[in-house]
Amino acid sequence: MGQITLEKVTKSFGDVNVIPPLDLQINEGEFVVFVGPSGCGKSTLLRLIAGLEDVTSGAIKIDGTDATNLPPAKRGLAMVFQSYALYPHMSVRKNIAFPLKMAKMDPAEQERRVNYAAKVLNLTDYIDRRPGQLSGGQRQRVAIGRAIVREPSAFLFDEPLSNLDASLRVNMRLEISELHNSLATTMIYVTHDQVEAMTMADKIVVLRAGNIEQVGSPLELYRNPRNTFVAGFIGSPNMNLFSGAAAAEHGAATIGIRPEHMDLSTETGTWKGVVGVAEHLGSDTFLHIHETGLAEMVTVRASGEFAVKHGDTVYLTPQADKLHKFDKDGLKIA
Repeated sequence: MGQITLEKVTKSFGDVNVIPPLDLQINEGEFVVFVGPSGCGKSTLLRLIAGLEDVTSGAIKIDGTDATNLPPAKRGLAMVFQSYALYPHMSVRKNIAFPLKMAKMDPAEQERRVNYAAKVLNLTDYIDRRPGQLSGGQRQRVAIGRAIVREPSAFLFDEPLSNLDASLRVNMRLEISELHNSLATTMIYVTHDQVEAMTMADKIVVLRAGNIEQVGSPLELYRNPRNTFVAGFIGSPNMNLFSGAAAAEHGAATIGIRPEHMDLSTETGTWKGVVGVAEHLGSDTFLHIHETGLAEMVTVRASGEFAVKHGDTVYLTPQADKLHKFDKDGLKIA
């Protein structure tokens, strides 16, 4: 259970077409991440799947059944929003059980499901507390628990970590990934953070202006981006993209090289530059190089032991087998 198919789905708001005709297959048990810049249509697409927005045209099928016109409650999906939306006067137990109570489920079954969700999410010790007595991460886990007890065919997450601080985001990212492994249920996750996408997904869907730019595993997108948009969006820091003479030498309109795929020297190399900001992270150092004649700034990933400072001259040599070539339309050259 949990296979979702989109066939020529479109969405318009008045005269504005935000989702052009779009096809997508989400397989049972997959962790799929929709990623892209703000305004790319990822949350709209999630809401179409959930039934919170009406499809303008096309069809949405859930486990082979046409769900295009079904109300959200009939789709067998559970959504976790950016806002926790917990009832402050209710305990964790009552918050998690709320959708079951509304469905008038047998109290014994309610208790079984709530206890199971609390155990899976490490909330058992907090089951009788109220939301105000919990941390942000714990509150988000309660919101996830409220979705788990419904035993849906798929979970839909709409930027659920946006309200958390950096360390909590990392912890919750791991917890959601572990949850997927333990439940083996289809999950669709929306984020603008490509690090979240790379670290959590089985399959990434990269969106731009409502269009799917590329679908694939994190490493497929990293190693073989279809175009300059995906090349520049996937990977942290971003891929360096150069045009002009540097690209023409390689028979391309644009060439790309990732920061970790350039050899760095203080003595000799292909491109000469001057060190600007050096970000020392311990195991790695990210150098922002200027005055190369290639671009306003080139980012290079070096060993944390590479000792340079602002204003030093360095030489960069791209690893030939890691160079990406793109044509004048920004498409990858095989």
